[in-house]
Amino acid sequence: MQQRPPIYLVDMTAQQTEILQTVLHFVGESYLTVNIDDLSTHVNQSLPLAVIFSNQDNNLSAIANDFPKVPFISLSGEVDNIHSNHIGMLNLPIVYSELTQLLHYCQTFQNPQHQLNKANKYLISSLVGKGLRIQEIRYLVEQVAESNANVLVLGESGTGKEVVARAIHEVSNRSKGPFVPVNCGAIPAELLESELFGHEKGAFTGAFSARKGRFELAEGGTLFLDEIGDMPMPMQVKLLRVLQERTFERVGGTKSLQADVRIIAATHRHLEDMIIAGTFREDLFYRLNVFPIEKPALRDRQEDIPLLLQELLSRLEVEHKATLRFTQRALESLMQHSWPGNIRELSNLLERLLILHSNKIIDINELPVKYRYLDEQGEMVEHIQYNPEEEALLERDALSGMFGDTPILSDESDEESQGFLGNLPAEGMNLKNKLVEFEMEMIRQAIDSQDGVVSHAAELLSMRRTTLVEKMKKYGLNKEG
Repeated sequence: MQQRPPIYLVDMTAQQTEILQTVLHFVGESYLTVNIDDLSTHVNQSLPLAVIFSNQDNNLSAIANDFPKVPFISLSGEVDNIHSNHIGMLNLPIVYSELTQLLHYCQTFQNPQHQLNKANKYLISSLVGKGLRIQEIRYLVEQVAESNANVLVLGESGTGKEVVARAIHEVSNRSKGPFVPVNCGAIPAELLESELFGHEKGAFTGAFSARKGRFELAEGGTLFLDEIGDMPMPMQVKLLRVLQERTFERVGGTKSLQADVRIIAATHRHLEDMIIAGTFREDLFYRLNVFPIEKPALRDRQEDIPLLLQELLSRLEVEHKATLRFTQRALESLMQHSWPGNIRELSNLLERLLILHSNKIIDINELPVKYRYLDEQGEMVEHIQYNPEEEALLERDALSGMFGDTPILSDESDEESQGFLGNLPAEGMNLKNKLVEFEMEMIRQAIDSQDGVVSHAAELLSMRRTTLVEKMKKYGLNKEG
């Protein structure tokens, strides 16, 4: 993917430069610190994505006037005679959503085919990311929003399908109407009809008064049918009728009510397979699948993880009254994870870290073991999920062929123990894995020989106690072996 132009940092104090360089590096934007006298030369050589100007001497107006095609962002101070290329002001401390919105405006400023409208502003803040997949989704949402076409949002659990649905609603002409979500899998089948269409008084036992359903509550707005794949077959027939005729009746009622509602459905299931299995109606599928949007799994958009981390943190910080910072190694390690729980898993991890390490900098060793894909030097490591009990048996089997019956820390002479590693097999071996097994066995024997006293074992292995503790955590070892 072609890299975006750099951001020029002009007329900054040392502190402002350091703050901006840190933030821009974190969000993946390239930057260049430029002296104000050399700005013209740099602009002529390469048009920047933006110029962030500290405006210490209140001379932004004159500078911006000299470069009408360059978008400017002021960092501080009042701006007189604001020009059309003055995109906005960035306040300190920097807020992620403000920065990304301003950079998006700078990008659209240089592309006259795009207008800075409500849709652009909302989509960039709600559908977070800069990868091609999320950019495509923002484009699809913007295109379908102004129509009344039914939308089917597909994607694994935890990918944020409701976020897409809300984005469609917010940038459509129905945004002033209600957004009403219904989880079709969370409502018992016998209650789902009443929940969707409402009921009249006395329609069934317990119906002591008339009640509006979700279709009526969503009048003039959007009805979001989440987990549509869990809807029972009898209800699928009734929903199909509403989609075809745009009318419905309450349970126990005879009066037809109009359904001026935009339908957005979502599912993590493969509806085509359910059609073949006879558990989902084909005609309903084609009614819902007018405009499909697939939300990618987090493992397919790992370049967005730093931005998502910052966005989720900004929401969780308020609740926990604490914050976190991540080292580059920790970020790179998280970007190697497959994220089976998607964004929901990422959010849960952040909440856990906020509880355990509030207001701290998170490095590799602060991450749970399952998220460690790099070692302390930032090198990739073999990622193994350790179960101490199962691994103990597997380890002994593996070590029996590698070490024989000779203990590594034995009292035998060098002559007797020099061949404990054996010969190199003719078919070769994975040296990295063997070294890991070798290290594990040495640690285990050192701890056993010192009766479980970790500090003594560390001295025996000529390493710091904290280093040994981290290696024990990494390999799933404990004092009892």
